[in-house]
Amino acid sequence: MSYSDFTIEEVKLRFSLRLEEDRDLYATIAPVEISPLLRETLAENVPLALAISTEKARSEFIIAPVLLEARRQANHQASLFSGIEFTVDAELGLKGVCDFLLSRSSEQLTIEAPVVAVVEAKNENMKAGIGQCLAEMVAARLFNERKGRDEQAVYGVVTTGNNWKFLQLLGNAAQVDLVEYHIKETGRIIGIIKAMLLGQTA
Repeated sequence: MSYSDFTIEEVKLRFSLRLEEDRDLYATIAPVEISPLLRETLAENVPLALAISTEKARSEFIIAPVLLEARRQANHQASLFSGIEFTVDAELGLKGVCDFLLSRSSEQLTIEAPVVAVVEAKNENMKAGIGQCLAEMVAARLFNERKGRDEQAVYGVVTTGNNWKFLQLLGNAAQVDLVEYHIKETGRIIGIIKAMLLGQTA
């Protein structure tokens, strides 16, 4: 079993998680002003990625530029990993390749303190992506604990490139944001990810 095999039910049962999906988790986080570079990039890339309509196109042309902007906005106090092997506990099924991981560390050669797992929803199925994302978040928390890192929350993002859904893991509460954001709300999306990276979501 690997991250992509987890359904919401499976991850709930295996890791004794309680699903909460009735809150607007990031209502108080203000949008940020995005750079002219990203604005121009998305103006060209979004229609192209949606026309090509493949996961690779959405990943390269929409998701990666948004995450890079979030990293810049966090003053590069975060590292970004793409398509990286992240095996934490193979016996628990916490293994496999992550689409993207954001770590609360400026070190780029090794993963230090993963706090945001980003999953591209396969076949644009957001619900299926949530199960995978929660499994990666559990793995990130276990990884941090084993390294003696006290991260109060681990965060997750499930996205099609066009739509963005945010999650957070606090204790055994797996919280799925009530709100789903559209890529047109880029400043809000990046503001939320920036807050996650800087520990400013409360």
